[in-house]
Amino acid sequence: MIKYFSVLYAGHVLEGDTIGFKGTPLDERRYSNERLASVFEISKDIAQLMERLGYDILWSAEHHFQREGYECIPNLSTWGVYLAQHTKRLKFGCAFNVLTMWHPIRLAEDFAVADILTNGRMIFGIGRGYHTREVETFGAPMLDDAANRELFEEQFEIVMKAFHEEAFSHSGKHYTLPPEVPYRGYTLKDITLVPRPIRRPVEVWQPIVSGTPRAFDFMAKHGIKGVMLGTAEQFIDQWIHAYQEANARHGRTLQLGENMALGLWSYLGDTHEQAKSKLQPIFEEHVKFAAPLGMLRYRQDQMQQLGPTGVARHIAAGVDYEDVLAKKAWIPATTAEMTDYLKDLERRYPGLEHIILGFPFGASAADFKDQLQRFARDVMPAFRGRAVAAH
Repeated sequence: MIKYFSVLYAGHVLEGDTIGFKGTPLDERRYSNERLASVFEISKDIAQLMERLGYDILWSAEHHFQREGYECIPNLSTWGVYLAQHTKRLKFGCAFNVLTMWHPIRLAEDFAVADILTNGRMIFGIGRGYHTREVETFGAPMLDDAANRELFEEQFEIVMKAFHEEAFSHSGKHYTLPPEVPYRGYTLKDITLVPRPIRRPVEVWQPIVSGTPRAFDFMAKHGIKGVMLGTAEQFIDQWIHAYQEANARHGRTLQLGENMALGLWSYLGDTHEQAKSKLQPIFEEHVKFAAPLGMLRYRQDQMQQLGPTGVARHIAAGVDYEDVLAKKAWIPATTAEMTDYLKDLERRYPGLEHIILGFPFGASAADFKDQLQRFARDVMPAFRGRAVAAH
């Protein structure tokens, strides 16, 4: 049963200007440092509005070097601590900390501090990365998918030890922690994360991107929750069943959709045609950004063409808007149509509790605030049975 309504803002500053296939080419975009830094003010305004309207979590993404203005928040723990000072209840989700760009202990420390300073309002999330410019610049493999996954899995093991064990050690291919060095008259054998998160065990979320059996087995083994976004409904259905089956193999009985979140790229309009028209240039801007990185998953042939970390790769010009809408990877709708769609999801996946509304690249903050208000006023009460606060 759907209970939680949240938002993903990955940190863009495009603000509706020159977007779509006819707009500015992606690699020609440049913004001033002041404009890039405006992501924090945008985040604050969105967070405060979300809190007034009754939303639950504001998610964001860790990314680096994006002078084109798409994903401009490099440290999610710092970001969450800042926003917690300007809100009282809203939680802040890491979607996602890219482990391969961190020393795992430094990431564990940052999150532990944020957990304490926000009084438990941070949600931990992990990813393997998908930008070669980012991951390879930090000295980790991205083009070599197997090496990327191997490093990621060892780093995750270290982070979990650091969070949950009073003292720990680790010996693996990439890390020996601690090194056996002399310290205060003894040989170092273990270390302690100081401080550790107050709220343990730490809840962990991870994106479902390629939907491989190995990925689902890893998530199920460690009790990791899954996020799906911008994917055709046939793959959503496959993944929900595969996730449930993987958890069953590890002795965990889940309802369909349980411990998962579904993210929506959508637009609410007064009429379906109005919503469809408004959504198209935003969709096109997303394609300009995501397709060259291999991050669109709309058809079987795209799923079979793999880019870095096993995600689907295809050429942006080959994307058909009508086809994507038919597969419900993007959803223009009236509020009544959106309510019916979510009610249908509840019937098919009774364990699904989390819906995440995407704040898409190219949408202005003013337009997205209007979308948040419309959704809160006309859709959320059908699931929560109560009105929302006035803006």
